[in-house]
Amino acid sequence: MKNIFYFLCAAAALASCSSSYNIQGTSDVQNLDGHMMYIKALEGNELKNIDSCDVVHGKFEFRGNIDTIKVGTLFINNEGVMPVVLEEGDITIKFNTAKQTCTGTLLNDKLTDFIEKYNQITSQLADLSHQEAQAMMNGEDMSKVYRELQKKQIALTDESDKLITSFIEQNFDNVLGPFVFRMATDTEIPMTNAWIDALMLKATDTFKNDRYVKDFMDAANHNQAVSVGMDDPTPAVPEAPADGKVETPPTPNEMANPKK
Repeated sequence: MKNIFYFLCAAAALASCSSSYNIQGTSDVQNLDGHMMYIKALEGNELKNIDSCDVVHGKFEFRGNIDTIKVGTLFINNEGVMPVVLEEGDITIKFNTAKQTCTGTLLNDKLTDFIEKYNQITSQLADLSHQEAQAMMNGEDMSKVYRELQKKQIALTDESDKLITSFIEQNFDNVLGPFVFRMATDTEIPMTNAWIDALMLKATDTFKNDRYVKDFMDAANHNQAVSVGMDDPTPAVPEAPADGKVETPPTPNEMANPKK
């Protein structure tokens, strides 16, 4: 029922001629006052400015209309900060050097929750190096330590894979599914693998016909054909470029080649 309600809300927003968004943002980052904030998003093959404003006393505001829901990126001058879903409603952005949140509307709440969960896993993976160094300083049996750290790494990687895969599957029919798929497949030369093949078997027509997804799969299938000598060897690449995005390694690819 939750997914059905979510789809109906997204469909209703897309069906309207124009939707208005109201973004209220705050930040305690030092020396931010006087800087320009931008929201940029892909239009065709170009990353274009959608809106802009000044930061005054750590606060900023965007208001505007859009004809379709889209994922944009919040920029400070020319530096991408975080993704923002431009959709109908009141949106609240808060960020500092440690954490960024974008909440208040359905899709922004979902994306922020996903990013927070993913960042938690990433932090735990990064902490494994600290645990290794601490064990060495304590004079522990490193062969045992390495076995334990490897188990933790495999478990965390699997958790990350499942998080990304389930999120894409739950959001096949809105902008979030293709957005996170792009994050996970942002490679120089697109190629298919077991994870992508399994995902596409479940994918809806809406997801498959998304511009980035379609371009990626066309390029990946071409490159796959080349690899087995069935097509012209000129590498194919997706037509749509990647805009500012949350940095994430393509961990779902680990599902195609699981560690023993």
